[in-house]
This record gives sequence, structure tokens and C-alpha cells, in this order.
Amino acid sequence: MLENPKRYTITAALPYTNGPIHIGHLAGVYVPSDIYARYLRLQGKDVAFICGSDEHGVAISMKAKKKELHRNK
Repeated sequence: MLENPKRYTITAALPYTNGPIHIGHLAGVYVPSDIYARYLRLQGKDVAFICGSDEHGVAISMKAKKKELHRNK
């Protein structure tokens, strides 16, 4: 691990669409990673804070199938 990296990259995954959103998403992922990114920026560090999702992945397909939703071609 580099002692003084040129850029810090912090990531957080957004919740899947097939599950209920709860306070654990905020307390366990989004708030701590946001605080850490802000802390590093206050120290003058170069920070890339990236949130992403898998909205076109398997989870959304499974939920649509379960609810019997589909798109006509």
C-alpha cells in the first residue's frame, strides 16, 4: 500500500431494488464514506468519491419476474 497516494478513491454501492431500504444503508455505508471523503478533502487530499449501482443487473430482472412485469418487444 502506498504511504502517500496521489488520489484517494472511496466507493459506496447503492442498494438493490429488490430489497427494502432501511437505516442501515445510511448508517453502515453512505454516511461513513461521505464523512471520510469530506475529512480527506479538508486535509487537502485529492478524493474521488464514487457511488454506483447495478440497476441493470440480475436483481432488477428477478424482481420484475417475481412481479410478473415485462417489456413487450
